[in-house]
Amino acid sequence: MNPWNSEDVLRHPTALIHPDAVLAPNVRVGAYSLIGPGVTVGAGTVIHDHVRIAGRTTIGQRNRIYSFCSLGGEPQDKKYRGEESALEIGDDNTIREFCTFNLGTEEDVGVTRLGNHNWIMAYVHLAHDCQVGHHTTFANHATLAGHVHVGDWVTLGGFVGVHQFVRIGAHSFIGISAVITQDVPPYLLVAGIPAAPHGINAEGLKRRGFTTEELSVLKQAYRKLYRSGLSLEQAQQELTLLAQNAPCVLPLQEFLAQSARGILR
Repeated sequence: MNPWNSEDVLRHPTALIHPDAVLAPNVRVGAYSLIGPGVTVGAGTVIHDHVRIAGRTTIGQRNRIYSFCSLGGEPQDKKYRGEESALEIGDDNTIREFCTFNLGTEEDVGVTRLGNHNWIMAYVHLAHDCQVGHHTTFANHATLAGHVHVGDWVTLGGFVGVHQFVRIGAHSFIGISAVITQDVPPYLLVAGIPAAPHGINAEGLKRRGFTTEELSVLKQAYRKLYRSGLSLEQAQQELTLLAQNAPCVLPLQEFLAQSARGILR
């Protein structure tokens, strides 16, 4: 009888769990998984077979981590010299096979973060110091370079690549194989090679409860930013006026004001 088939056995006998790792009592660990010192795992999390979790990694509750993931490995950064850094993963995430999430570095905040309720498909890479929000979906082979910030409810299609230091605003949708080298404002639908904006992510916004009136004003904001022929500074002024009576425009206005790399336009 395979002991792993028993509901009473939470840790497969072949799993190697360092005595300094802290696992909640009901964490399940599959065959041949390796959990190192400094790792903390919250209640209800399931770690499947052949998973490696290293470094100062904190994983929240009710996550499902599938086979051949490597979490908390050293950054792929030539400047990294072994300084203390961390990986933080929130609650209720699904992390499918062969994902790699790296520790942070002292060049940034020193922590790579993944929030809550994210759906991360196979072969996704989160490089050092990435900050990913909540309720995102990353399709197979989506890859973030270092220091990338991704807002809530963002969807990345398969094989999307994001350049280091880029910010992707909340509720945006990036289509398959797009390469993103500049900031993507909130609400946008981006696709193509080279990547270009194609309106707002109307279908996604509808699913999240945005009203017809809000969609209308966001389309108006998009036209001012991308279709009016205005300079970026002029468009920002127009959006400031629009936001006075439309709070949904505020995230877009604030994102533009904070963009350091310039926006995809």
